[in-house]
Amino acid sequence: MPTAPQTTDELYRALQENDRRPYGRTRTVTAEELVDAAEQFGEPVPLIHALLELQEAYTYGSEPRKSPVVFARLLTLFDEQPDVFDERLRHLLFWRFKWVSNALRQLPEIPLASLRQWLAEMRDRYEKAGLALQPYYGQVYQLAAHVGEDTALAYELWAGRARTRLSDCEACEICERARYHLVAGDDERALRVWEPVLAGKESCQEEPARSVSYALLPLLRTGRSERARELHLAGYRACRRNPAMSGEVGRHLEFCALTGNEARGLELLAENRNLFDEVDSPLDQFDFLTGVEVLLTRVEQLGHGELPAAGWAGRTWTVAGLRAEVGRRADDLAARFDARNGTTAHADRRRARLERAPLLDALELTLRTRSLDDVAPAAPAAVPASRTADAVPESLPELILHARALEEQGHPDARLLWARLRTLVAAGDYTHPDDAAVGPLVLLRADLLADEADRAGQKDEFTEAAALHEEAAALYDDAGAPGQAALSRACALLARAQLAPDTGTGAEADAGGVEAKAAALSDAHARMVRLHEQATDLAPYVEARLLRLRATVLGLRLQTTRDEEHAAPVLAEADRLHTFAVRHDIATQISGALLLRVSTRALTGDLPGAVAGIDELLERLRAHGPAWHLPRTLGLRGRLQLGLHDAQAAYTDLTEGLRLAADWPAHTADTGRLHGDLAEACMHLGRPEEALRHLSRAAEVQLRHGSRMEALCTYSNAARLSLDLGHIEDSIALLDSLLAEPDVAAGELDDRLTAQLRLTRARALHAGEDLKAATAEFVALAAESSAWDDDPGSHAMIAGETAVLLAESGEFARAREAADQAIAAHARAPRYEQLSNCLRELARLQAKQQGPDGLSDALGFLTDAGRVADEARAAGFEAAGRPLDIALAYEHGRVHAYAGTYEEALAALEKGLSLLGDTGPQGEHAGEWAECVRLAAAVEGIYLERPAPALARLDEAVTRLTALGHTEEAEPLTSLAAQLRDEA
Repeated sequence: MPTAPQTTDELYRALQENDRRPYGRTRTVTAEELVDAAEQFGEPVPLIHALLELQEAYTYGSEPRKSPVVFARLLTLFDEQPDVFDERLRHLLFWRFKWVSNALRQLPEIPLASLRQWLAEMRDRYEKAGLALQPYYGQVYQLAAHVGEDTALAYELWAGRARTRLSDCEACEICERARYHLVAGDDERALRVWEPVLAGKESCQEEPARSVSYALLPLLRTGRSERARELHLAGYRACRRNPAMSGEVGRHLEFCALTGNEARGLELLAENRNLFDEVDSPLDQFDFLTGVEVLLTRVEQLGHGELPAAGWAGRTWTVAGLRAEVGRRADDLAARFDARNGTTAHADRRRARLERAPLLDALELTLRTRSLDDVAPAAPAAVPASRTADAVPESLPELILHARALEEQGHPDARLLWARLRTLVAAGDYTHPDDAAVGPLVLLRADLLADEADRAGQKDEFTEAAALHEEAAALYDDAGAPGQAALSRACALLARAQLAPDTGTGAEADAGGVEAKAAALSDAHARMVRLHEQATDLAPYVEARLLRLRATVLGLRLQTTRDEEHAAPVLAEADRLHTFAVRHDIATQISGALLLRVSTRALTGDLPGAVAGIDELLERLRAHGPAWHLPRTLGLRGRLQLGLHDAQAAYTDLTEGLRLAADWPAHTADTGRLHGDLAEACMHLGRPEEALRHLSRAAEVQLRHGSRMEALCTYSNAARLSLDLGHIEDSIALLDSLLAEPDVAAGELDDRLTAQLRLTRARALHAGEDLKAATAEFVALAAESSAWDDDPGSHAMIAGETAVLLAESGEFARAREAADQAIAAHARAPRYEQLSNCLRELARLQAKQQGPDGLSDALGFLTDAGRVADEARAAGFEAAGRPLDIALAYEHGRVHAYAGTYEEALAALEKGLSLLGDTGPQGEHAGEWAECVRLAAAVEGIYLERPAPALARLDEAVTRLTALGHTEEAEPLTSLAAQLRDEA
């Protein structure tokens, strides 16, 4: 707190401001400071308010030891000066007897006799105050349930009584009743009782998150796995990182462990690492740690005890090490509670949770499904021997020779053999074979470097690839293999040519970048040709690869410039490669040459010619191989069909490509690309759910094979599609997972991609009606994007959306500031339609919430929107939705209607109708026209009390719309007409 309040008015304002903060140390410390400030005024009422705020901060900040102390001060004030407690303060005081009961139960050092004595105090106070005892009996039941006594009588004494104003809220009582049936083993009855809370009909500070955490396992046991999945996503988000709901987090971890989602459980554990140190309640600690142990035990049982795990700060933990420490601490807590209570209830409950068997082998919880193998260090892949010409040799010399033979063929399993050899060579006891056929160790090291360079190039890590190729070339020279050295140097030339030149930003820089890139590729080709011409004694497969590189670099130049003059040189090199490969019967390079021809035709716009060429290639591949080229070739044919707008043919090709790709390593067939293209085909075919599955799988493959940026972009697209489909919690869960990645959280990722992930998440939070969280994220994004000098248009969009969310929260001054930022950014990079939509919505919200008091400011927003519409008209901009002038006229009408200036509203709507004109036979703007008529008639007939002209307007519009076949648009008008006639 920067400055202590100097007056009671300042104190009350500070208390209100603190009340808006989330529970946690900042709010608690501020509440403590405000109590100190209140004591200086010497007035009881301000002190009472400050103490109430402090007790609330302790209660919901998981500090149960301090809550009763504060309440004792309040109770003393009440006993000394009862008259200063008005009805509201008195109600709060008696309500919080329950808070103290709950706090004392959480502390095993408080004797059971003291708990019962406090309940007796509560009963005595309630009786003296003339209050009904249902809240007291509720606390008696909860103590019995906590201790592990027979709860039947206590339950009836509580649940059989009528609720009072001081009873726990309906949602909390529903949870207690449901848990009673759950302990009795009646899952179905418990879920029936819980339904109003789980459905969101009853809620409070802790509900439905608390109920959801308990209902997850009964939902699984009764076969409602999809419902459990949905509630897990929403419920977890409501309690994550919250010390006061650590027990709920523990139950979500347990749910992950029992549904085959151990990897997600470890991810959620890492996200809640703060709970190990910030939970001051022993009972909450006990619940949390037991859930953690269920998860860690399951991970250990699956053979992953050495995986890293998030635990107490100050130490690096493995799953096994953390499990042991968690078990020790949770056992100690159970023993302390049972010693206090004189039962074995807590040890028994703990044992029951730890002994539960998994309820499902696998339940797909999120769009980002990962297994423990995905989070474990990658192990060298085994080579499926059935795909190679011979079984994988056991002897080292034969293994080296076999790897080289597969490399010459371009066989995908060569990479797996190189990985195996790399591990062997790196071992301290490696001894190189003394075999002339194998050659010296330096030759093998060159082979391994060349493979590593190829893998770096496939990940677009061109700087590293070039350096590795150059290093391999030097080793090949040392090994007396000049042909291989020339090939590695040519690969280095290609890698360097693909590095993006630094030409600044903006359109001119983009054009300069294309020119510079094309020049670099041309230079690389010239150097390759010289390198090729100077090389001697080249093996056919090496020379074929050099020819392939020459054609490839020119193909990349064509792809960069899209200049048709660059097509002929590519085809010439492809023909040269094809002739050579046919002469030497090199199947891989024959296929490569034909594929280059197809790609060149596609790049020059000859899609039918490209399809014909690829059909010829597919026929050859099926007859002569290589078979591993089929999936990628079918993928290209699918993309060509998408270009020809034949989504069904594309879907067929891509599906077949994926089926065949299953026989080969993912990098060979580029399964990530196949899934991504299939997602596009599915969207064209109206199958968005299937598209979402393919996007998720594409991202998984990309991430697994090191294409991290590409994977995150694909996941971002999946999150947006999920949001568009209304799968709000799925979208948020995916984005939370991505944003929790170490490099993302540390700010090491591309800042614009991170911003896009956060923007989608903010929109999802808004769609999920979490306005507070959504607004906070938008405000932060607006502040960050204001520094994007190279992209003011994005800042305009973000600032505009931020303004709308602030307005929804009633913060119109801040909304005006954000809107002004959007307008300023729009001046540099116009976003006509987006900004117009934002300004009109701001006007609507202000007029709706503030009525006549907000009219002037609302009209100010519409004036700004009018200027945007004028600018758009002058620039020849056409909106994708309603024309901006028409939308503006309609909004003028709606704003004036909210403000009660009905004549102005009607005039504005009349203007909107005149701008729209008569709705045409094709239904141009039929919906907008009908809505404008409806609102004009409502203003005229209801608010201006002129039903006759309003009915005439409606009848004429209904007749016109019906005659044109727009019966759906006519229905609201017919309904309004009937209402006006009934009221006449």
